[in-house]
Amino acid sequence: MAIEILTERTRIRLIELSDLNSIHKLHSLPEIDEYNTLGIPKRIEETKAVIEPWISENEMDNIKNYTFAIESNLNNDFIGLFGLKLGHEKYKRGEVWYKIHSIHWNKGIATEVLSRMVNYGFDELKLHRIQAGAAVRNIGSIKVLEKVGFIQEGRGRQILPLKSGWSDNYEYSILETDERKLSTTKNKRH
Repeated sequence: MAIEILTERTRIRLIELSDLNSIHKLHSLPEIDEYNTLGIPKRIEETKAVIEPWISENEMDNIKNYTFAIESNLNNDFIGLFGLKLGHEKYKRGEVWYKIHSIHWNKGIATEVLSRMVNYGFDELKLHRIQAGAAVRNIGSIKVLEKVGFIQEGRGRQILPLKSGWSDNYEYSILETDERKLSTTKNKRH
């Protein structure tokens, strides 16, 4: 199944094996690794082993764990990754995560993409609740979540095994009935 979701500046599509080099470069950046539990891959084969299951899940008829590449609308440059994992169908719940290449930080890209994907989750996938987490010192991600309308619900104590040690994690959610602070409506499905 091909899925293409557009924002003003980005194209969001399911990852492919051809994204391996771009994903490996992203995961190899120390600033990306700071709040990432995967660690920096030593070899590209490590990255391939991580993304192959993601690609397989993207190819299923009934996707439960989406992994998207984020690309620039202008030149198709790789910007980052976005994940959406669906819970049990009865609960109509999803969890999101994102990694944006540091050269694109502080430009509103993460906020734009998250806003659009929240709309996708509620409007296309008919979710009731979307959750996210952020390490308590990950101020950039916390700001993105709050700008889009996510509400902090709690704090998981020492839940993230980061390279700096165990970190607490803020738990966030947004409900389909909550105000969506930002809205983007471009959507294209194939």
